[in-house]
Amino acid sequence: MIHLKGSCHCGQVEFEFDSETPVPFMRCYCSICRKTSGGGGYTVNLMGLSKTLVVSKGSDKIKSYRAIKDKTKPAAEQQLCQDRFFCPQCASFLWAYSDEWKQWIYPYASAIDTPMKPPPATASIMLDSAADWADPRRQPRRAEPNQMFDEYPDFSLEMWHKEHGELV
Repeated sequence: MIHLKGSCHCGQVEFEFDSETPVPFMRCYCSICRKTSGGGGYTVNLMGLSKTLVVSKGSDKIKSYRAIKDKTKPAAEQQLCQDRFFCPQCASFLWAYSDEWKQWIYPYASAIDTPMKPPPATASIMLDSAADWADPRRQPRRAEPNQMFDEYPDFSLEMWHKEHGELV
């Protein structure tokens, strides 16, 4: 068991919980995760014990959102998925909760402030819902490695597009 602390970007909400599963390894590419919180086309959740969740700051600020699982179904057949809790000031997603699994919360790894170790392996799920641009199965395998920078690079988004022949 490990004790983890998290917060939103603006600092209005702080929370903590205990987890038996603190390694951020699973990337969810479903359209709900992609559109609500996954800037990279996916989101990463941990699992925590719901009975240990303590909101130490800003409990009155937190809002929640419940997405429709499948919007293509007729309204009478549509189901809502879990509640996704977020800070309305800065829009940081904090954790998800489902009545179906009352014993668990699913904190967003991006909201965790406690240092976490890198996963020894990762898993990508819901790939049938992945956006083409984010689907790891479609990423090019190139001899040129991914460019990495500690800070902003010395080129702009426009410059990159020009260099790679992608400016439209």
